[in-house]
Amino acid sequence: KFWCHEHFGEQARPDILAFGKKMQVCGILAGKKVDEIETKIEDGLTEITNLNHEIENTQKEVVFTMGAIGESRSKETGNHVKRVAEYSKLLALYYGLDEKEAELLKQASPMHDIGKVAIPDAILNKPGRFDENEREIMNTHAALGYEMLKHSNRPLLKMAAIVANEHHEKWDGTGYPRKIKEKEIHIYGRITAIADVFDALGSERCWLITAPLQRPKFSCSIIAYSFEI
Repeated sequence: KFWCHEHFGEQARPDILAFGKKMQVCGILAGKKVDEIETKIEDGLTEITNLNHEIENTQKEVVFTMGAIGESRSKETGNHVKRVAEYSKLLALYYGLDEKEAELLKQASPMHDIGKVAIPDAILNKPGRFDENEREIMNTHAALGYEMLKHSNRPLLKMAAIVANEHHEKWDGTGYPRKIKEKEIHIYGRITAIADVFDALGSERCWLITAPLQRPKFSCSIIAYSFEI
């Protein structure tokens, strides 16, 4: 009505006034439609966010379970993967990684020995030392784990692939599978290596039955890594 009066004066025709009222009503309805659409969009985005969180949580559970499966074949390891996960996050934060990256490493590190699923039981659970051929077969588990994980584009699995491939590399270049050394070894591999060895120092294993924390070779290894990480 105001628009009609402004443009046509007080003598505005009734049909023009009616048109103006219709336009006003349409404007109100349009406003309500916009509000409804915005509400639906917000609800949809919230649902998508919740679904993404559920997918991420499911992915984490699957990754941890796969890591546990790999370790379960080595009957003496118990909760090894859980402890390695916790140690890895603490070391990552100490090194200076942010909370998000440290948490991701905690989720990825249980996959460090996933390649063991391809190692024969007779070798994996052999008491005592491996012979040269058995050691060569056992050492393939790092590269095998990497091959299993490397094709994923998911950040968690990409990190797990690095961890699986490099957690047996050594600072002096005498590790495996690639014999890389020092900072050629990714920080994820270096951190998981420390966590893995540290847990081994306090655990009884079929191939290592000496008293915990009295293993000079492993002790020197973890000390060297700790200083250089």
